[in-house]
Amino acid sequence: MSSDATALPFRDTPAGDEEAGGRRGLADALARTSAGVRIGALVLLFIVAVSVLVVVMAADRPSILSPTTHTSFFPGWMAGPLGGLWPGLTRNSNTLKYLFSGAVVAMYAAYLAGLAYVPRLRARWAIGAIVAVHAIFFLAPPLALTDIFNYINYGRMEIVHNLNPYTSIPIIEPHSDPSYALSNWHQLLSPYGPLFTILTFAVVPIGVVASFWVLKGLLAVTSLATIFLVWKCAQLLGRDPVAAIVLVGLNPIVLVWGLGGDHNDFLMVLMIVLGFYLMLRAGAAGASGACASGAPPGGPVARARAWLLSLSPWDLGAGVAFITAAAIKASGAVLIPVVLAALLRTPRRLMAVVLGMAGACLIVGAISLIAFGLHIPDLSTQSRLVTGESVPNLLGLALGSGGETQSLHVVLSVLLGASVLLCCLQAFRRRSAITASGWANVVLLVTLSWVLPWYVLWVLPLAALSSSRRLQGAALLVGAYLIIAWAPASGLLWNAIGFYPERTSLGRLHQRDVKELLN
Repeated sequence: MSSDATALPFRDTPAGDEEAGGRRGLADALARTSAGVRIGALVLLFIVAVSVLVVVMAADRPSILSPTTHTSFFPGWMAGPLGGLWPGLTRNSNTLKYLFSGAVVAMYAAYLAGLAYVPRLRARWAIGAIVAVHAIFFLAPPLALTDIFNYINYGRMEIVHNLNPYTSIPIIEPHSDPSYALSNWHQLLSPYGPLFTILTFAVVPIGVVASFWVLKGLLAVTSLATIFLVWKCAQLLGRDPVAAIVLVGLNPIVLVWGLGGDHNDFLMVLMIVLGFYLMLRAGAAGASGACASGAPPGGPVARARAWLLSLSPWDLGAGVAFITAAAIKASGAVLIPVVLAALLRTPRRLMAVVLGMAGACLIVGAISLIAFGLHIPDLSTQSRLVTGESVPNLLGLALGSGGETQSLHVVLSVLLGASVLLCCLQAFRRRSAITASGWANVVLLVTLSWVLPWYVLWVLPLAALSSSRRLQGAALLVGAYLIIAWAPASGLLWNAIGFYPERTSLGRLHQRDVKELLN
């Protein structure tokens, strides 16, 4: 990681030509290392600079870059301290789309270069850049969709209007509520997990404006905490921690659409990475200290008690973390069978994780019952929605069906289930769930009908900690696909080449389903 010449491998050479050749070889190696360091530094500066550009563009005036704004509405509290800094910015929406899309593509290209060159820098440079871009996107107005105001609105429904968000759609709440006009899922029961929804209850008393900034700050801190845990996990696994945090913390898709859009996926992913960190700590503790052999003295009750007390608290905590992730967002539950499969050959550890999960289920269930009764998030409605550029819809178009049909949806759901089983088998054979969990999330992403760009965050930490280059390559490939599908200029490109996935009869039906929920 260091550019220090003492870190370069070299050996003594005899005098004469061999010595001169050795000096030339060392000089060449130093020159290559120095060039790599310069490239890495330029990559970091470029990503930080373009991040500032993107945020300043979005904060300047109402535009397509911040969907919650419109011609007569862009309050200063939403624009943030960077609002209005570029008065000469074009007002042409197509030009803005090209500027924004070009910036994201350029950032992604720099990010790919950074994966090779940034780890050659001292760690503090990578850490400083990651903290800087988090601060920049914390100052941004809401980018890419309006989910943060949906979070706030569902919380206000319960606390202010006594409406259970799992049984009442937002359109029946008073439309004078200050969060109603800022939200958009007015016909959708809340799809968010009970723990996250309860978190939104906590910010209701401070008002909509303060709730917006508090949640933004919480998500930024959560992202940094995840990156810190990725660093710690990489150290436990003997991998380069700088390379790991660069893969996760400088990904432009996560920065622009995730941090900029203020999405709750960061909380779910934090709990997943925490679960793996605790499991790695448990494995390290088990390797450093052998358990005493033989049965403890006393009767069956005493032996059972001693056995339970001998279970690793790290594994118990890991079980709690994975259930907490699923209780924040249901997508996290996909990894639970993979994690358990990895522990089948270590019954004591398996029992500890299962007990942690069971205890967490009881606690989350009790909290949810008190807060929402017997009702659960509305996952079925959202699972029926289809985005035009999702892999299932593109596959349906390629098959001549006009988009994703119900039959294709069922086939892909079965494929997802079979893939998770194969990932369980891989985890069982390798006694490790990290790589297998990464692949499970890759398959989940490519089979989702309603896929959004920041979902790549589900894969990145696992790819960063995996030794599989194929998984890392798949994560980067999925990221490139999501940029192509979701960059604002992509719609202009589709029009130019005559690609209209929403104009088929099935595409119009998919669009109608979405619009009905937005009324």
